[in-house]
Amino acid sequence: MKSTTSDPEHVSSAPMTRRRWGIAWLLGVGVLINYFDRINLSVASDALHAEFGITPLQFGYLSSAFNWTYAALQLPIGVLLDRFGVKTLGRIGALFWSIATFGAALAPGAYTFFGMRLLLGIGEAPTFPANAKAVGRWFPRQERSLATAMFDAAAKFGPAIGVLAVGGVAARFGWRWSFAATGALSLLYFVAFTMYYRDPAEDRHLSEAERQYIIGVEGNAPPTQGASLGYLLRQRKIIGLGVGFFGYSYCLYLLLYWMPSYFFSLKLDTFHSLLYTSVPWVFASVVDLLVGGWLVDALVRRGYRDTTVRKTVLIVGTCFGLAIAGAISTKDPTVALLWISVALGGLSAAAPVGWSIPSLISPRGSVGRVGSILNFGIQLAGIVSPILTGYITGATHSFSLAFAVGAVLLLSGIPAYIFLLGRIEPVPEPAVIR
Repeated sequence: MKSTTSDPEHVSSAPMTRRRWGIAWLLGVGVLINYFDRINLSVASDALHAEFGITPLQFGYLSSAFNWTYAALQLPIGVLLDRFGVKTLGRIGALFWSIATFGAALAPGAYTFFGMRLLLGIGEAPTFPANAKAVGRWFPRQERSLATAMFDAAAKFGPAIGVLAVGGVAARFGWRWSFAATGALSLLYFVAFTMYYRDPAEDRHLSEAERQYIIGVEGNAPPTQGASLGYLLRQRKIIGLGVGFFGYSYCLYLLLYWMPSYFFSLKLDTFHSLLYTSVPWVFASVVDLLVGGWLVDALVRRGYRDTTVRKTVLIVGTCFGLAIAGAISTKDPTVALLWISVALGGLSAAAPVGWSIPSLISPRGSVGRVGSILNFGIQLAGIVSPILTGYITGATHSFSLAFAVGAVLLLSGIPAYIFLLGRIEPVPEPAVIR
C-alpha cells in the first residue's frame, strides 16, 4: 500500500549541489579502511601462529580483543556524540586507529599486539554511531537507506578486496608490512576527514538549495538534551532492533575472522582460501547497495509505506541469512561458497536498513545514543563470536557447530523485528510520558 507523504525533492526546483553525497562517500571510505584494519588479523593468522606461538583458542581471544574496548565505549560514545558531534569524535577516532595499526606492525610480542588491538577498538568505536548520526543530519528520510548502504557496503567490500590486497602484501613482504600499509591509509583518512567533514550548519560549500532540502532532517533541528540512556534502553523498538541485530552481528564476525580458516580446513591452499573468502564479500557488497540501499529508498520515494518496506527487507534478508546452515554438512568448497554467499547477501540487504533506523526512531537529540546502543549489542556479538568459534573448532575440529549456533541466533532475532520493533517511527519524547 502506498502512503501519501510528499517528497521534499519537489519542494524546490532551484539548482542544488550534491555535497551530501560527498559526505556519504567520505564515510564509506572510512569504513572501508576500518575493515582493512580488521581483516588484517585473519589474513595474518598463520604468520601470527608461527611467530607468536598462539593456539586457535588464543587466536579467538586475540580476534575479539578489538571488540572488548569497542563495546565498552559504545554507550559513552553515544553520549559524547550527542554532546560534541560527529566532527570532533570522528577526528579523534581516526587518529587513534591509525596509531593502533602502526603499533601492531611494530609489536615485539603477542601481549603488545593484543594491546594494539584494544587500542584499535578505542579508535574505531565512534565510527558506526557517528556515521548513523551524520546520515541523520545530512539526508532526508527517503535517501537514508542508500546513504547508509554506502558506508555499510564498505564493511563488506573491505573484506572482499582486503583479503586479497592485504594478503598479497603480507605474502610478498610479511605480515608487519600489511599492517603498516593499512596504518598509512588510516592516517591519510584522518587528514581527509579533518579537512572535509562538517555538519550542514557550518559547511561553507553547501548551497542554499541543498541546505533547504535537508533542513527538515532531525539532526538539523535546534539542539536538545536528548533522552537518557536509561529511558532509551527501556524502549521496545530499541530492544527489538538490538536483539535482531545481535544474530546478524554474530554471523558477520564469525565469517569476518574465521572464513579464511574455514576454507583452509576444506583442503584449499592459502591463495584459494583467500579467493573463496573474497567472493561472498563481493556479492554482499552489491546486494547491500542495490537492495538494502537503492531499492528501499526507491520504494519509499514511490510512496510505499516506510515501515512495510524496511521491515520486509530486514526480515526477508535475515531469513536468507539462515542459509549459513547449508555449510554445516558439506565438505565441498564450491557448495560451501554458494551457501555462505547467499547467507551473507541476505544479511547485507538487511544491514543498511537496520543502520538507518536509529535516525528514524530516536527522540530528538538522541540519535548518537540510539546508534551506540545498537552498536553495543553488535560488539557484544563480536566478542562472543570469535571466542566461541575458537572453543568449538578447537574441541570438534570442525566448523559445523559454529555455523549452527549462528543460524539459531539469526532465527531468534526474527520475532524481535516482528513483535518488538513495530512501526518505524520515533519513540515518545521522555517529557510526554506521564
